[in-house]
Amino acid sequence: MRESSKCSGCSVVLPDLDGPTHPYMTSSAACFSVFTRILEAEYSDPKLQPTHRLTVDTYAVQHPGTDKTRRQIQSVGLHLARLCVQSKNLLPPRQTNDVMLRLGQYKSTLKHLSAPSRFSMTVADIEPYIGGRRHASKVKEWAMRTWEDWADHHDYISDWVARHLH
Repeated sequence: MRESSKCSGCSVVLPDLDGPTHPYMTSSAACFSVFTRILEAEYSDPKLQPTHRLTVDTYAVQHPGTDKTRRQIQSVGLHLARLCVQSKNLLPPRQTNDVMLRLGQYKSTLKHLSAPSRFSMTVADIEPYIGGRRHASKVKEWAMRTWEDWADHHDYISDWVARHLH
């Protein structure tokens, strides 16, 4: 019987796996493995590429790290900012990239935000749909539910975005 472990970022429980993790988005190797499989499907199928940035943003804010380093603060803030923009109107990939580049100029003004105590969806909820016809809709649901999980910080992020995008 295989051991399971809880991800230090999103708290999903998955079978233990030895493998790589992200340098500063703390996670279990098993969680990171599912994330990279989602990315692989999105890179391999042009129809899934529009969901790629939602996947990255969602995973990033579910794995904010345990330190309060400037890099982690900025990662969480910028990815939440793009989820904020996307929650109002799903944009094509090029536009979401432009949003991130514009907001990135102001990343030093972001403050540390405490992560929610739990997430309503994780990579485990996407895993059964990887590469399939429901992949994109499940990623969108995951992204929007994760944005809602961060509701305590919506006002701050919305104000920050409004100050720097307009």
